[in-house]
Amino acid sequence: MRGRVFAFIVTLSLSGMLAGPVDEPRIFYSRELPGAYPPYVQIVVHYDGRAVYRESVDDPDDEPVEFRLRPSEVREIFHLAEKLDRFRKPLESNLKVANMGLKTFRWEQGNERYEQKFNFSKNADARLLADWFARITETIRHRVNLERTARFDKLGVNKVLLQLQISMERKRLVAADQFLPLLDKIASDEAILNMARSRAAMLARVIRGSAEGGK
Repeated sequence: MRGRVFAFIVTLSLSGMLAGPVDEPRIFYSRELPGAYPPYVQIVVHYDGRAVYRESVDDPDDEPVEFRLRPSEVREIFHLAEKLDRFRKPLESNLKVANMGLKTFRWEQGNERYEQKFNFSKNADARLLADWFARITETIRHRVNLERTARFDKLGVNKVLLQLQISMERKRLVAADQFLPLLDKIASDEAILNMARSRAAMLARVIRGSAEGGK
């Protein structure tokens, strides 16, 4: 047993994990596209699964949305970043294509900081990673819309839940667990239509059932 532990420590040391204080990496993403809604998105994903979503860096009234990714989601995002050499190499295709939004990938870890900006990339892994962040954006927009509707427009809750369900069925949701407290609250709110309450309960069951696969 001691031999195996020692070998494991040596392996970590050789990989640089024990060289000084451990600085866990994080990935920064932003997308700027005037005319889109929202025109600016910023997402930071930490290696431990913590994540923060913003739609502005200058507006003090714009409150960030904090959430936590599932372990499998974190692994896939960081795996793609590693395949892209932590953004050390250019990703822009330089092709004459439509404006798809200026995207920024940045790897931050201790003194390491590598960044690439691009409108369109021919690299399949870059497109996959960009789609992960597009899905996160779609997910957070659903969350914000559902929170607002459940508070101010109870008659409109079922319509918003249906939109959420469509995204879920299309496998566009990321960190779906963040919806559970809100869905449970809607399901038990007698001021909300029974149809919406039933849909909220069903969606919560599906999310809980999928949690095992997100480990």
